[in-house]
Amino acid sequence: MAALATFLASCHPLLRTGLREVDKRPMYAALVEVCRQAVAAGRLAQDQARLFFERNFRPLRITKLGDNAGLLTGYYEPIVDGSRFPTGIFKVPIYRRPPDLVPPPHSAGPGFPNRGQSLRRTNSGTLVPYYDRGAILDGALDGQHLEICWIKNQSDALIIQIQGSARVRLEDGAMLRINYDGHNGYPFVPLSRILIERNIIPREEMSPERIREWVRANPQGVEEQLRQNRSFMFFRIVGLADDRRPAGIQEMPREREAIGAQGIPLTPARSIAVDNALHVYGTPFFIEADLPLTDEKRGVRFDHLMIAQDTGSAIVGPARADIFWGAGDRAGQLASHVHHLGNVVMLVPREIDPVAAGARMPLPPQKPPLPAEAKARTRSTKSSAVRPYSMQLGRSMRGLQDVPKFRETIPGR
Repeated sequence: MAALATFLASCHPLLRTGLREVDKRPMYAALVEVCRQAVAAGRLAQDQARLFFERNFRPLRITKLGDNAGLLTGYYEPIVDGSRFPTGIFKVPIYRRPPDLVPPPHSAGPGFPNRGQSLRRTNSGTLVPYYDRGAILDGALDGQHLEICWIKNQSDALIIQIQGSARVRLEDGAMLRINYDGHNGYPFVPLSRILIERNIIPREEMSPERIREWVRANPQGVEEQLRQNRSFMFFRIVGLADDRRPAGIQEMPREREAIGAQGIPLTPARSIAVDNALHVYGTPFFIEADLPLTDEKRGVRFDHLMIAQDTGSAIVGPARADIFWGAGDRAGQLASHVHHLGNVVMLVPREIDPVAAGARMPLPPQKPPLPAEAKARTRSTKSSAVRPYSMQLGRSMRGLQDVPKFRETIPGR
């Protein structure tokens, strides 16, 4: 039921009349038709929901050319303390998008793109590269009244920029919700890479926990290292709610989750970010992997039907999925532990013939001939990457009964 509910949430923007001309890809039109059937069907029981996916989609395992599996990572919505005004504790500003920020040329689609070279329009009308992180930290935006709020430190600000959204708990208990709204156009450089290249943390010791330890022990050195990452993100306010519980109220309404690039609230463990240059929002994907979802070191089998509802600048490629885990510290722990290979199966509406579509797909330029040994190794890898794939989901699903049982075998890609 959770997978169908998440799919229906994606159907609402797909079915809006004003968005029908945005995307000319066949997948978009096919999903719109399936969405019409889903909305007309109304609320479905567990078995009916499974049958709906079986009747309307066929599974197609996808991989990057030459790979055997897809790459899975995780993200979440941080919750940090902040203030409406700068103080001795809260002195790092979160900025809204500046009015002189121009999107990358030839960008298309709703919202500000998360890739490409953003520009700055000068007073004379000339377009020049936008300020980088160092310039912004040195005060390039001062005096423009772009500050949304102030938080404690630069490391929290970096986490918010990486995750793309946050909840900021203000001094009076109100919860401010912010979401990505633009970037300055420079490629993102991970702090882990900076620390390794500068011999601050050995590569073999690198982990999210190790980075946090270094940040806590070196608060004065964080800004110096962050300047090496010229990328910078801007945000917008998407909500403001009083987080305090009134007297006599036992339960508070559930706070909605972060807003994804499709413009709708995400669902923990059901929403994924994908490469939106390749995939259409609302596309269902079945994800199979062994993920570290407990405090034990062994992996837990993760079999989930998920819906593409978000994107990210680091999410590139056909079989690349970033799993949304929710908000807060526990969600952050889950997200930081996920960097694993897994099976990525796209559910394609049945009106689309994947064989016919594949025949029209342009192939990349042919690579130069390889030495005999390397050629044999490459041939072996590619043959395993495109083996037929069958989703046999009749086994125990550990409570995930809403995942469809697809019985047909579709050639993998």
